[in-house]
Amino acid sequence: MTSVHDIITADPAASCDVELAKGPWEFDTIPGYGPGSSEDDVIPDPVVRPGQLPAVYQKMSDDELHARIRAAKEALGSKLVILGHFYQRDEVIQHADFVGDSFQLANAALTMPDAEAIVFCGVHFMAETADILARPEQHVILPNLAAGCSMADMADEDTVEACWEELMELYGSEPDADGKQPVIPVTYMNSSAALKAFCGRNGGIVCTSSNASTVLEWAFERGQRVLFFPDQHLGRNTAKAMGITMDQMPMWNPRKPLGGHSEQVLLDAKVLLWHGFCSVHKRFTVGQINKAREEFPGVKVIVHPEAPMPVVDAADASGSTDAIRKFVQASQPGDTIAIGTEVNMVNRLAAEFPDRTIFCLDPVVCPCSTMYRIHPGYLAWTLDGLVEGDYRNEIIVDGDTATHAKVALERMLAALPQAAPVIGD
Repeated sequence: MTSVHDIITADPAASCDVELAKGPWEFDTIPGYGPGSSEDDVIPDPVVRPGQLPAVYQKMSDDELHARIRAAKEALGSKLVILGHFYQRDEVIQHADFVGDSFQLANAALTMPDAEAIVFCGVHFMAETADILARPEQHVILPNLAAGCSMADMADEDTVEACWEELMELYGSEPDADGKQPVIPVTYMNSSAALKAFCGRNGGIVCTSSNASTVLEWAFERGQRVLFFPDQHLGRNTAKAMGITMDQMPMWNPRKPLGGHSEQVLLDAKVLLWHGFCSVHKRFTVGQINKAREEFPGVKVIVHPEAPMPVVDAADASGSTDAIRKFVQASQPGDTIAIGTEVNMVNRLAAEFPDRTIFCLDPVVCPCSTMYRIHPGYLAWTLDGLVEGDYRNEIIVDGDTATHAKVALERMLAALPQAAPVIGD
């Protein structure tokens, strides 16, 4: 199988940024999300911290790096578990003990109570979640500290707290006659530990793309309306599928009083959407879907719910990364499937099912810019450290934050995902 990194290296001009062909360590100390990021992304200081990789690891060949990783894994044995997100590059995924979406990996970490070290090949908020759910004596490692998430950084604790104060002033804090609270906070997994803790303190919950529908149902059983952050698209697509109308889903702009709305609009709202998005999924368009249908009559189109609503509406189905995988597994040899999600995952599915035509809707090769910063060099360096008893790049969430965040995360883990989508959903 030709990996996405090999494709980019062979033809940088085919990607959204030619600098993706370089080693990520060249960008770790530069503020920003690295090559391939959106110009709309905020500057990630101080959320994303500078990475570090000794020069000796930068100069190693791929074969040398993979040999060191394998040797370290053998030496560490059951003391180590490596988690790899679906969007991770293939060169790293080959070493993962578990591969999945954020919901699956959160559960996977709980199944390894004897592991002394959990190495999370993903981004910062995922490692924070693993640390919150891990036992106190376990250590969570993020191979490259510069691997953050632009969407997660679009909602910070201060602006969410300010929003909450305005909403409490408008709605009050007392439940209605049915015992429902005025508003329930729901944060997407793609958010900081501080925001997960905010939800835990205020009767809220965390959701993933797998269980967003279940979580919104949970929230509406307890509240009159929902504050959903940071991804507007997941919130909008999920709420719309539940029958909530667009005029009941105003988008909260944290830079404007009352989010940019009148009091009446907010009183009539059912879901308050935060002004955030995923740079990768924002790239997908209805035009790409139309082109796929023209070039491949009978093509089946499935997209991630982080994509804009018109894209989700134009597709045959939408679902989480795991749901997309199950959609492909349920297809038949000879089928043609166009997928609107991160290209590493699409490329891997195409290789796994060679008897089907599987391609990414976006013709430009543009991986998640921050996930892409996890490289075998960083993995080898951190694993060598573990062999020496050195916990490099350990992620530690402070006790108070972890306590409240765990409340919201445990509610999330109990909210089981609904069935995977089928064509026509």
